[in-house]
Amino acid sequence: MRRVHCLVSGRVQGVFFRGAMQTRMRELGVRGWVQNLADGRVEALLEGELAAVAEALEFLRRGPRGAQVSALEVKDESLADGLAAFEIRY
Repeated sequence: MRRVHCLVSGRVQGVFFRGAMQTRMRELGVRGWVQNLADGRVEALLEGELAAVAEALEFLRRGPRGAQVSALEVKDESLADGLAAFEIRY
């Protein structure tokens, strides 16, 4: 299992990034959340099996159609309870 905190920079807001991410994370069985930040970045917390989180990070590196990811910051975190699904935070 792996848990990571991510910050995605570039053209990542207003391009259905969060919705596409929620769909993909649910397909992969990754739990966590995603939200827009006031500075134009997208923030996400991901938790799941190692292979699923690796695929999730590949999705974040390229983003959905219309997005232009310029940077991805990834920080590993300790596993914790409380994540039952993948949700969009508003």
